Amino acid sequence: METEPLVRWYWVGDHLGYFRELLLDHAVIALVPVLIGVVIALPLAIACARFTRLYQPVAAVFNVVYALPSLAVFVVLIPYTGLAAQATVMIPLTFYVIAVLLPTTVDGLRAVPEPVRQAATAMGYGPWHRLVAVELPAAVPYLVAGLRVATVSSISLASVGALIGRGGLGYLFIDGYQRTFYTPIIVGIVLTAALALACDLVLLTARRLLAPWAVREKAVVR
Repeated sequence: METEPLVRWYWVGDHLGYFRELLLDHAVIALVPVLIGVVIALPLAIACARFTRLYQPVAAVFNVVYALPSLAVFVVLIPYTGLAAQATVMIPLTFYVIAVLLPTTVDGLRAVPEPVRQAATAMGYGPWHRLVAVELPAAVPYLVAGLRVATVSSISLASVGALIGRGGLGYLFIDGYQRTFYTPIIVGIVLTAALALACDLVLLTARRLLAPWAVREKAVVR
């Protein structure tokens, strides 16, 4: 009896277009929540850094949301967003992204030494000018670090959406499992990892461009 090969390469070659569609769908479902999460988390983090009493309750709310099982949240949203709607998956992922970005961004804003703030004020910087010119650039390494975690997590969790009809590469895992066919599962793992790696490299490059001093500081420490 012939042993089932781990990868049937002829099947892979026959389904390249299908893989491309799933990969694009997966990228949209996983990365749009990251972009929306940044837009929401950044001003929220600025407010929490300014008003310290606001941080703990806001962080607690998002930590509770982050702890909820993603599949359970998808099921709760189905009556409102539809079974196969992208929003059913993207809404929970957006909250997960905010839960990761909020503490790292607040830490970055708080990491600016007080003498640096005082020096900027003495040079005539108002609160908003100081925020844009001093505090936000200092928070870039923290923000990118949070973005790397949030992006990889979002790419991974997006696969679960296939269980409710919208999951990009997650369809390959379900297909392979249902047919006891390893090739789609292997292809899904490789493509998911490749997408996560590509996004991580983009974020690392962005950090080097936006915060080159952080890279130099690491080199000096080593």
